[in-house]
Amino acid sequence: MMRNIRLFLCGAVVFFGTVVLQSKAFSQQATTTEEFSKPYHPDADAQNDIDQLLVQAKKERKNIIIQAGGNWCVWCLRFNDYIHKTVSVDKLLKNRFLYYHLNYSKENKNEAVFQKYAPEGNKLGYPFFIVLDRNGKTLHVQESGNLEKGKGYDEEKVLNFFTAWVAK
Repeated sequence: MMRNIRLFLCGAVVFFGTVVLQSKAFSQQATTTEEFSKPYHPDADAQNDIDQLLVQAKKERKNIIIQAGGNWCVWCLRFNDYIHKTVSVDKLLKNRFLYYHLNYSKENKNEAVFQKYAPEGNKLGYPFFIVLDRNGKTLHVQESGNLEKGKGYDEEKVLNFFTAWVAK
């Protein structure tokens, strides 16, 4: 009888310990921009960077994904973190696309670049995505909200979105 009580108590401790650790990990999910790497560069010459990517895209026969946003945007930084930490997404992007972070901030709004590739993009919120073919033609502009799941992103939705724009 004592043995059964001890086993029950040990099991209860393990179960509740696991629950506490999982809820603590969830509550510690990055919620501020300071907790992420900063992929956006306000000082960059975005059009020059994109022009260089277009040369590379032609050689490699790839499309370009532009993630529009800024280092001030926690969802932009979450997405960047997500694509690098999710093996299937990271692999797809590295093998089939060129990827660029187009800065939008008070330091540099890149208005000419946004006007050229996504004139209606400012209505979407950040981050949003611009898909360019290897000739620089905008194929698609999409918001990111429908890729979300909780305080993160849904792997299947993200993979489906990117896979739809693989260069043929």
